[in-house]
Amino acid sequence: MPHPAYGVSRQVTPFATVLLEDNPGPLTLDGTNTWLLRAPGSTHTVVVDPGEADEAHLERVLAESGEIAAILITHHHLDHVGGATWLADRANAPIRAFDPTLCRDDAPLRDGDVLHLAGLDLEVLHTPGHSADSLCFAIDHAGTSAVLTGDTILGRGTTVISPPDGKLGAYLDALRGLADRKPGTAVLPGHGPELPDLATVAQDYLAHREQRLDQIRSALAQIGPTATPRQIVEVVYADVDQSLWGPAEWSVQAQLEYLRDQA
Repeated sequence: MPHPAYGVSRQVTPFATVLLEDNPGPLTLDGTNTWLLRAPGSTHTVVVDPGEADEAHLERVLAESGEIAAILITHHHLDHVGGATWLADRANAPIRAFDPTLCRDDAPLRDGDVLHLAGLDLEVLHTPGHSADSLCFAIDHAGTSAVLTGDTILGRGTTVISPPDGKLGAYLDALRGLADRKPGTAVLPGHGPELPDLATVAQDYLAHREQRLDQIRSALAQIGPTATPRQIVEVVYADVDQSLWGPAEWSVQAQLEYLRDQA
């Protein structure tokens, strides 16, 4: 079944099924991927990123999940967490995230935690950069390895880093950690299609960021050291649709802060 397939559950690995929310846009790509995790034979489900407060989507999540053991959140943006309270109320399930303010009926998640839920062991990876509270979830079950990457790595294109919540230095460190995962680890992203090899994608992301940093250094040499993010976007992102220049400014601001911290 191709991606996207709104309103239709699609099994991606033996333990991961995706339900794509019908909320496409410049930052959400085809929409938000809500992941349903359970070992074969388990009667419980872990829901990762319920998506926006879209009752039609949430009703489908509820119907597909059976008994929900927990609702996990990759980060605080509303296209991932907006429907969590609605789902938790109906499923009588806890909500867990890095940010304590998003949690309900259970403790915040921390780097290195291992959750034993729905017949699976989920390793919590704190991967700040896109946001300070960004998490990934790693699963290695019955010979299949995957990492749910939220917005840290997307199924298509690259993610936005928006200061002050997002920091490029932290993001580069997070990518280096993901690049060290074993070969053949699948990427189960928050937006876009799944990808076959996390280490390869993370290395590609790192190369892309280094290329952008070189372009910004060149733009600063051309325009001057006091250049604004907008002026740099007009040079570096000249070949990008101008509807994306706003988010590009956020990433340029993060890159400028990184370069100035390195100076």
